[in-house]
Amino acid sequence: MNKSFFIFLLSVQIGFSQQKWTIDKSEVVRIETELASDKMQGRAIFSTGIGLASEFIEKEFQKIGLPFYGDLKSYRQEFKVQGQNANNVIAILPGKSKPNEYVVFSAHYDHLDMESSGEDKIYNGANDDASGVTAVITLANYFKELNQNERTLIFVLFTGEEVGGFGSKYFSLGINPDNVVAMFNIEMIGTESKWGKNSAYITGFEKSDFGTILQKNLKGSNFSFNPDPYPAEQLFYRSDNARLAAQGVPAHTISTSKMDSEPNYHRLSDEVETLDLDNMTEIIKSIAISSQTIINGQDTPQRITKR
Repeated sequence: MNKSFFIFLLSVQIGFSQQKWTIDKSEVVRIETELASDKMQGRAIFSTGIGLASEFIEKEFQKIGLPFYGDLKSYRQEFKVQGQNANNVIAILPGKSKPNEYVVFSAHYDHLDMESSGEDKIYNGANDDASGVTAVITLANYFKELNQNERTLIFVLFTGEEVGGFGSKYFSLGINPDNVVAMFNIEMIGTESKWGKNSAYITGFEKSDFGTILQKNLKGSNFSFNPDPYPAEQLFYRSDNARLAAQGVPAHTISTSKMDSEPNYHRLSDEVETLDLDNMTEIIKSIAISSQTIINGQDTPQRITKR
C-alpha cells in the first residue's frame, strides 16, 4: 500500500468514526417515527397532515440553526397548485469560499393520504419518503456541526411529488441551474437494496461522474454505491431530481428500493416497523462521507446533457 493511499484510507476511516458520533441512530429513529406517525394522516398534498409534517421539519431546521433560503421570510417556499396553497420546506448552510455554488440535498415529504375506512387506513409512507426526509434533516445537522462546506448547501423537502412533482418544478424554476453543482435527491432508503446491507444505487449513474466521485470517496469502506439496476423503470426521470437534471445539473437520486419486489411500496403497510433503521443510518453516514469532496469544492461533477 503506497503512502498517499494509506493516508486517504485513514481519513475515510476517521470520517466514518466522526459520522458515528454526529449521525446517531436514535435521532434517525426519532425523526423517522414522527414523520411516519399516524397523526401525519398520510401527508397528502393540501391535507392537515402535510401541514403538520411541514411544521415538524421547520422546527428541526430552526433547532439546527439554519438560515432561510434566498429572500424567503421563513422556511416555507409557498406556491399554488391548481389554485390551492402548497409549500416546500427549505433551509441553507452558506458556503465559506464559494457561496454562489450550490449543492442540493433533497427528498419529498408528501405521500398518499388515507383510505375512507378500514382497520388500518393511513398510508404512513415510512420508506416513501419519510426515510429520505429523515436523511436530509440529519445531514443538515451533520454539515452544520462539521462547518467545513466551501459551497452553499441547500436542504429542500418537496411537496407534491406523488401527484406530479409540483414542488420540485416550482423550486427549479426559481434557481439558476448554472449555480447548482450537484443534487443529492434521496428516495426510499429504509430497506436493504438488492445487494443487501451497506449498499445503495444511484439513478442515471452513466449520465455524469457524480456516482464515480461518491464511489471514490468511499474507497476503503465497506459501503458501495452502484448503478441503478432497474433501467426499465426509468427512475431517473420519475423523482424530484428530474427537473434540474433536464437543465444540465448532475442531479441524481440515491435509493435502495427494490423496484421489482418491494412489498410495501405505495401500500398501507409502509410503516416504520418494516424498515431496517440500522442500515438506513449507515446509508446516511455514507452519503455524508461520499459528498465531502463535492461540498468542499474539491470535486465538481460533470454536467448532464440537457433534454
